[in-house]
Amino acid sequence: MKFAKVVFWIAGIWGVLVLTPLYFIFDMIGRQDPPAITHPGFYYGFVSVGLAWQVAFLVIARDPVRFRLMIIPSILEKFGYGVSLIVLYLQNRLHASDLTFAGVDLLLGILFVIAFFKTAP
Repeated sequence: MKFAKVVFWIAGIWGVLVLTPLYFIFDMIGRQDPPAITHPGFYYGFVSVGLAWQVAFLVIARDPVRFRLMIIPSILEKFGYGVSLIVLYLQNRLHASDLTFAGVDLLLGILFVIAFFKTAP
């Protein structure tokens, strides 16, 4: 259980630190990495949903056994984002430097899978 707690605390804190600044750099992204974002609703929707998941990770971290089933959608969230970035990169629609985030999410996804099995009743 301690492994799961540590993994989910790290994931939640990391996510809050990485996602929160996105609320304040919308215009800067378009200037530094054109073209400009044309669908702000999708952008801010992604950030909001992403932050909601970070809160879920912090809730899971408090009691991984109680919230064990919530680890399943957490795994899907991590692998879904990581795999999406890899596919975009393979289609030449993403910079190689952005794969750092794919790597972090895939690593966390693997750690979530391990946490899921370590918290088995």
